[in-house]
Amino acid sequence: MSALKKIFNSRPNKDGSFFMRMHSILGFKPKEISYYEKAFTHRSLALKKEDGNPLNYERLEFLGDAMLGSVIAAHLFDVVQGGNEGYLTKMRSKVVSRKHLNELGRDLNLIRYVRANIPLDNFGANIHGNLFEALIGAIYLDRGYRYCEKFIKKRVIKPYVDIEKLEGRIISYKSVLIEWCQKEKKAFKFETFEDTGQDTLKHFGVKLYVDGRIAAKARATSKKKAEEIASKRAFYAFQREIEGN
Repeated sequence: MSALKKIFNSRPNKDGSFFMRMHSILGFKPKEISYYEKAFTHRSLALKKEDGNPLNYERLEFLGDAMLGSVIAAHLFDVVQGGNEGYLTKMRSKVVSRKHLNELGRDLNLIRYVRANIPLDNFGANIHGNLFEALIGAIYLDRGYRYCEKFIKKRVIKPYVDIEKLEGRIISYKSVLIEWCQKEKKAFKFETFEDTGQDTLKHFGVKLYVDGRIAAKARATSKKKAEEIASKRAFYAFQREIEGN
């Protein structure tokens, strides 16, 4: 028996089997339950596959993020007929924001299925969104795109995607960070420089200073992208202070 199966076979059954709980969340029966077991396996367990590669949910998280973005993009393309590329991109970003994904994962109480070698209280808020993305990645591997779309429509689009409400949300991390700095009378500065290195495409590096200290760094193919990425990283660094105001 594999290490992963031993772990999940030891799961308490007071809420029913893991298979049945997944069936309840998904709305359909899993074909290969091992994908879903992996979706709730934290790297702190240090499990590895037979080929030596890590066995945890992080790669599924990456895949789920792509699937979620694809389904949301297709939905917005269909329902917002007059939206241009920039508008649709902003709307998609609002739906798949880290804060929203954390809410989705928390609503499903996905953290109760996690197996880890660290206490659940030690996880940050983003664990909820990470698990939600990993679950979508598992669905894709198990049942393909159509079932991913079915799940996302049921759990994300129908209950949460309201175009009028989404239009009122702020999605620019740079705007949020600048507004917070101005409100709290904190000095901020973006220091941008070319950082091509060995890349064929030109890249730009950014250092974001808040009150004279480097709050975040980033690198991208445009100054605007680099500044937004740096702002996003700084946002999460100051998230408690920002959201507390």
